[in-house]
Amino acid sequence: MTDSVQHQTSALPQMKEIKHVLFIFIDGLGLGRNDPSVNPCCGNGYLFFGHCQDKELPEPFGPFGYVTGLDASLGLPGLPQSATGQTALLTGVNASAILGRHLNGFPNQKLRELIAEHSILKRLAKKGYRAAFLNTFRPPFFDYDPFEIIRYLSVTSVSNLYADLPFFSLDDLLQERSVYQDMTNYSLRQKGFDVPIFTPEKAGQIIGTQSQHYHFSLYEYFQTDFAGHAQEMPRAQKEIEKLDRFLKAVLDTVDLQETLVIVSSDHGNIEDLSVKGHTTNLAMTLIFGAGSSQVLPYLKSIVDVTPVILAALGVESEKD
Repeated sequence: MTDSVQHQTSALPQMKEIKHVLFIFIDGLGLGRNDPSVNPCCGNGYLFFGHCQDKELPEPFGPFGYVTGLDASLGLPGLPQSATGQTALLTGVNASAILGRHLNGFPNQKLRELIAEHSILKRLAKKGYRAAFLNTFRPPFFDYDPFEIIRYLSVTSVSNLYADLPFFSLDDLLQERSVYQDMTNYSLRQKGFDVPIFTPEKAGQIIGTQSQHYHFSLYEYFQTDFAGHAQEMPRAQKEIEKLDRFLKAVLDTVDLQETLVIVSSDHGNIEDLSVKGHTTNLAMTLIFGAGSSQVLPYLKSIVDVTPVILAALGVESEKD
C-alpha cells in the first residue's frame, strides 16, 4: 500500500452509522465504450449495470447510489489479471507491484503470504469483528484439508482460510445462509445435487439478509469473467441481467441507513466482447447506502477498497 493511500484512508472520518459493509465482488467487469455491438452493458435499460465510458465519473444515480471506475492496472504494463487484482482488492496491497507483473489464476506463494498477513477477512476476524464469505462450497471441497489444496484455491478462498472462518456448505445453502457462485444453483442441479433453483431475486434477498448478521460480508460472482472470455453476447447480456436483478433485491433487503454496499471488480473483461482476454478499462464500481458519499472520494484504484472498508468500520488502515 502506498503512503498516499494510507494517508487518504486514515483521513476518513469515523462513520458510526455504518454497522454493516457488504462487498459484492464481480469478476471481470469494467467500464467499456458505449458500443452495444461489443458491450453488453449498453443499450439494455439496466438499473445498475448500464454504465459506459461516456459518463463523467464519479456520478450519483438512484436515491443512495454512485458509480465510479477504479484503476486495475496499478502502474504496471500489460493486462490486469485475477490473482494479483483480487489480492489487491482484498488486502489493500499493490500485489502486481510486489510481483513485478500481473498474475492470472490462483495466487502463488508470495501472494498467499500477502493474503495471510493483510486480508481484510483476517484483519477483521482478528479484531473480533463478525465477518463472512457468503459463497456456498460443494463436495468434494470438504473432503480435503484445504491447506493441502491451497495452490488450487482462489484469492477469496485463501483469504477465508487464513482468517480461520467457516466455509458454507450445501446445508447452509438449503438453510438460506449462503449462495452458490452461479447464484441460481442451476449448475449444482446439473451435477446431480438436490437443491432448489433460486431466482436472482431470491439469491439477492439471501445475501442481503445474511449481510445484516455481520460487520463485513463478501459475495463473489465470477460467471461474468467466463462469459467475457467466451465472447458470446447473449450469454453476457444474461449475466448482466442476472446481476441487475440480484443487486436490486440486495438493496431492497438491507437497511441502507446502516449498511454500506460496495460492488467492484478486479479487472475488465465482459464489457468488451471484441477481445477474448481482459481489458485495461477501469473496474466498474457501484456504492450505495450509509457513508457512500463520504467514502467515494477515497476510491481511486482497486487497492483502495480494503482500506476504505476498514476505515468505514472504524478500523485503523495501518498495518496491525
